Amino acid sequence: MTTRVEITTAVVRELLSDPKIFPELPADLDEDAELALDSLGLVWFLHQLGTRYDLVVEPEDEHLTEFGSLRGITDYLNRVRPGESHDG
Repeated sequence: MTTRVEITTAVVRELLSDPKIFPELPADLDEDAELALDSLGLVWFLHQLGTRYDLVVEPEDEHLTEFGSLRGITDYLNRVRPGESHDG
């Protein structure tokens, strides 16, 4: 049984700090500061999210605008938590 971990901005910040995404992400980056996550970074972020937290999401194109800040990503992930249908 997997323990459900709350997805917080700290969790998102940790995942985004991966050297393959944002190797020099400032620790004090504001939660609403704009981020530019490229497609390879997004793929790696989603892979790490699934690997570390057993949370698999496949955002639709129209939801990708929500991946522009720590808060936006966190809010999106908490909206699509397991237990809801993700079949699109």
